[in-house]
Amino acid sequence: MVTDEAAVFWERHHGARRAWDGRPNPLLVEVAGPLPPGAAADLGCGAGGDTIWLAGHGWQVTAVDIAGTAVERVRARAHDLGVGARVTAERHDLARSFPAGAFDLVSAQYLQTPFEFPRPRVLRTAAHALRPGGLLLIVDHGSTAPWSWNQDPGVRYPAPGELAADLDLDPSQWHVLRADTPQRVATGPSGETATVTDTVLLIQRAGA
Repeated sequence: MVTDEAAVFWERHHGARRAWDGRPNPLLVEVAGPLPPGAAADLGCGAGGDTIWLAGHGWQVTAVDIAGTAVERVRARAHDLGVGARVTAERHDLARSFPAGAFDLVSAQYLQTPFEFPRPRVLRTAAHALRPGGLLLIVDHGSTAPWSWNQDPGVRYPAPGELAADLDLDPSQWHVLRADTPQRVATGPSGETATVTDTVLLIQRAGA
């Protein structure tokens, strides 16, 4: 039985979403597309578009979400689409546990929540889970889309430099490769479109 407030929220969120369009996040595709496949972790995998895309391009993917519904659906979709052997789907509350292993890519796409969450600690753990030369890709909402679960007009979106400072990583061991706020036209769950801003931070572990 799921009793934690955050887990209940995300179970309901994913339980209410029946349709799946299979779209990966465009910044994940932009960054991972040119890379040779390796081991990847998809933190907050949600509906699994990124996980399935990575697995379809030869990556071994550990897909992680707090919602068991999301994890089970990703596992089933990977099997149905013929990439089940390259996907390990695990339920984690990242505030309490982190997937085992070392990774060439850790993707944290919109790992944001209305609940208290030790994000800097979780993302530092992700950075330390990288193999030498591995990449940590953090993409956050930098604006509020019409379909966002958070419609608070007073919400503040930190700049990429603030996100990097919060991680408090040794700059001689983890290098910031990208820190910007690109805009794009996004499509919501009901097919509506809007121009949104993303906050992007790409970090590489030294030693490649």
